[in-house]
Amino acid sequence: MKKFTPLAKTTAAIAILAAGSGVALAASALVSPTDTNVAKALAERLPKTEITAVDCARIDGVCEVQAKKNLFYVDEGARYLIIGRVYDMETKQDLTAARLLEMNPDMLVGGGGAAPNTDQHTPKQGAKASQIDAQVDPAALAALPKIGAVTRGRGSRTLTVFSDFRCGYCKRLHETLETLDVKVVERPISVLGTRPISEAVICSPDKKRAVNQAYDGGSITTGGDCDTSGLDANEAFARQHGFTGTPVIVREDGAVVHGYRPREFLENWIKGNAS
Repeated sequence: MKKFTPLAKTTAAIAILAAGSGVALAASALVSPTDTNVAKALAERLPKTEITAVDCARIDGVCEVQAKKNLFYVDEGARYLIIGRVYDMETKQDLTAARLLEMNPDMLVGGGGAAPNTDQHTPKQGAKASQIDAQVDPAALAALPKIGAVTRGRGSRTLTVFSDFRCGYCKRLHETLETLDVKVVERPISVLGTRPISEAVICSPDKKRAVNQAYDGGSITTGGDCDTSGLDANEAFARQHGFTGTPVIVREDGAVVHGYRPREFLENWIKGNAS
């Protein structure tokens, strides 16, 4: 898999106007025959989805498809539809999250691409930054075992963050929350195959330091084996509530936001002023 190339530098993305079974492509020297063929095939196979861009050059082997604020992937024959996150294991970068934030800085980036619309309904759009995405039972959240969490901060308000230590936006959120007057209960979950890192953090005699080491990608000072059943509880809770991406932020009252949010939003939302 090749490295992510910022849209500002180069792109083969193309504008598409779907009208019945026809497709009009914006003239561009960067449009490839594959992009054109995929666009036409998608117009036939997903007639209720408004495709706004196709790029078969960004990631080897798949074509990135933008449907307004949603993102998904297809093979170069446009036969197989791929919904989810693309993660570059060499650069340790979540390419899907990076593109979603690049496309719409105020939309969710935690859950990856959404499914294209294949029926008669209007395509579901990405949520705005001011929307609360879900609600969980505060009592169920409080019942999660303490051994599965790392707590820091001394604020009067508390946030619980479900995170993955190889998620770039989790690191950004971690750094942002460090600057706020808030108590943070960080609960690691393994979305990107990072369970061993989570176990090393939980088993460390200095968990706060271990969290920083984990996010920085360095070696973790650990105390060896310990009870990691708290991590099992975190992941079971995440599955139960549909937390398929990270980070996920949960307020004391059970309000949930998926994805990274900037400082200004967090300051208001922590106080219950953003809804």
